[in-house]
Amino acid sequence: MPSVLFVCVHNAGRSQMAAGWLSHLAGDRIEVRSAGSAPADQINPVAVEAMREVGIDITAEQPKVLTVDAVEASDVVITMGCGDVCPVFPGKRYEDWKLDDPAGQGIEAVRPIRDEIRTRIEQLIKELLSAG
Repeated sequence: MPSVLFVCVHNAGRSQMAAGWLSHLAGDRIEVRSAGSAPADQINPVAVEAMREVGIDITAEQPKVLTVDAVEASDVVITMGCGDVCPVFPGKRYEDWKLDDPAGQGIEAVRPIRDEIRTRIEQLIKELLSAG
């Protein structure tokens, strides 16, 4: 089973929304992880609200610290604005998704970020499941 790790600085917005989308759309066909280089105390409430609007509940999630083990255990590592803090291992697939940071934004600004993440997740699922 392919596994994906989403990484952003605080693991409170983009990476949590991406993990929520991947779990929702791929079910148990892809293993999902998320982490942050400097995790926040809680998930961004506006990200939670934006996902709730599309029927995905991420309220049970907590920001987690990025570990070497999480990177080693993942086939694909997708970073979102954390630059060079993510450890790099040979043989892993890395992608950097340029997405606006939802931190401090209202719901109107977060919805397009959520929707862009969904589009990218749908493409990722196609790639991972057709490769398998």
